[in-house]
Amino acid sequence: MSYSAPRIPAESTLSHDLYGPERPIAPVIISVPHAGRDYDAALLNAARVAPDVLRRLEDRWADLLAHPLIDRGYHVLVARAPRAMIDLNRHEREIDPAMVAAMPRDIPLQGSAKLRGGLGLIPRRLPGAYELWQRPIGWDEVRRRIDLIHRPYHATISRMMRAAREAHGHAVLIDLHSMPPLAPPAAGQPAPAVVLGDRFGRAASTRLMTLAADVLAGHGLTVAQNHPYAGDHMIERHGKPAHDLYAMQVEVDRSLYLDAALDRPGPGLPRLQAIIGSLVEAIAAELPRAAYPLAAE
Repeated sequence: MSYSAPRIPAESTLSHDLYGPERPIAPVIISVPHAGRDYDAALLNAARVAPDVLRRLEDRWADLLAHPLIDRGYHVLVARAPRAMIDLNRHEREIDPAMVAAMPRDIPLQGSAKLRGGLGLIPRRLPGAYELWQRPIGWDEVRRRIDLIHRPYHATISRMMRAAREAHGHAVLIDLHSMPPLAPPAAGQPAPAVVLGDRFGRAASTRLMTLAADVLAGHGLTVAQNHPYAGDHMIERHGKPAHDLYAMQVEVDRSLYLDAALDRPGPGLPRLQAIIGSLVEAIAAELPRAAYPLAAE
């Protein structure tokens, strides 16, 4: 079975592959920031852990969920650089200074709970692997990754969002991720299969979130909103509802589309591809600012 993308990218860089025509066919842009698999020799040689540990940071094969949308002509942006190299869903100043050598003292930094847990711009550790890297990373290398990977990825999203808004009146970013299977929230209740995040209303709108949840539930999936994942830097940065720019994070349970080892594409992939396609097409047809009519008394 081939897992390659079904089309030649319109734009391919060290940072990403961009698929889609010059003019957006719909207001929806799809981003897959954690599926990058280009591990170069320098990154692997710098690691304290085996490559399979670094791959635990990936949203394994999440880009496959968007392949049918590429064939339909949607704009899809897929990261090439692995999350182990740089996390595109973190602010570029979300850096742990203890893991960077020769970092200028006047660089403004941004703290967060994710950073304190070891998952900042440059991931530092994972459960069972306290330190991922043999030694601190030089500031010049960190800056190179920001300049060549992080900034181009976000600049491309901004460009595509503006183009979609110009063509369709508004733009919606769907930031696509995958998550490990979650525990049920309470005894007798099913675990969420999908978690939708909009930064508690700051990045999208109630109308879009309700529509997304309804579409997914209609396909038999249990949906949670903003817990345990409310979205992070990606939708915080690009979701500006006051400017007709909306953003929503979509986290899907990996067991829905991977094999039992959660490592390779599994038999559920075609079904989940179809569900994600239905979700995107429903959002593409929606007017995010429009209010629902009030029910009669």
